[in-house]
Amino acid sequence: MTKRALRNLKEKSIKGFFLLNGLLAVVVLAGIFFLLLVSAFPAFKEINLQDFLFTKTWDPTSPLKESYGILGQIVSSILVTLGAMAIAVPIGLGVAAYLSDVAHWRVREIVKPVVEILAGIPSVVIGFLGIVLIGPGLAKLFHLGHGLIGLNGSLLLAVMALPTIISISEDSLAAVPIAYGEASLALGGSKWQTLIRVKLPAALSGIIAAVMLGMGRAVGETMTVLMATGNARAFPTGLFHSLRTMTSNIAIELGEVPYFTTHYYALFAIGLVLFLMTFLVNMIADVVLRKYQEREA
Repeated sequence: MTKRALRNLKEKSIKGFFLLNGLLAVVVLAGIFFLLLVSAFPAFKEINLQDFLFTKTWDPTSPLKESYGILGQIVSSILVTLGAMAIAVPIGLGVAAYLSDVAHWRVREIVKPVVEILAGIPSVVIGFLGIVLIGPGLAKLFHLGHGLIGLNGSLLLAVMALPTIISISEDSLAAVPIAYGEASLALGGSKWQTLIRVKLPAALSGIIAAVMLGMGRAVGETMTVLMATGNARAFPTGLFHSLRTMTSNIAIELGEVPYFTTHYYALFAIGLVLFLMTFLVNMIADVVLRKYQEREA
């Protein structure tokens, strides 16, 4: 076999390997969706879909009348996630910009690995800190009866999302061609103006990806919000009250519910709604990124 034929065979093998991995990811994703769909479908023989999505009361064990409304859980999940993003995005971008353009390289070499190590802290440990440290602090600061509230969950989720946002945003800013910055400085722009008006727009696609990945972690996180938000079934009225997210509800009730009952299937239906919400967020992010890249091309 000639060298050319051997090189072609090697390239085809590498292409086949990556194609196989891509197909495997699609099959796994389709399998999860199919499992959730099949497991959730029996619930809707007993529950009206409109009531399931738009009713506030979730009380499947009521002796009078069972209720399977998840609107409160959807709103709670959105509230906690948006609260976490409102905290994490400005801090994350600020730290990424500092590491990329301001910090001495020795400081960057120390701080960035430390930030990335934060991603490895188990969620149960962060939830524990929320119970013994952050929660009591919030209760004292805002004169509340207890600190197991939505804001507690948002703060902890922000901490968990920060390593992803900082690391990917810093990589995106560092990947901006040096000539961009030099051209801005040569035209009389300050270092701050170069960062805000040149580097951040140039790295926007990577920054959006970082924010979406951070949001994905916040939406799907279970243990931390289970421990920190109080898990109240009542419809949420703000981040200063206890609330229950969709992930928390599944984690609390799935271990105790009798198998193959309406309640059991309804929990899978919540998982299906959560899956579709996450898929929708990723799809919107992908559309935004494509439009931005087309505009820049």
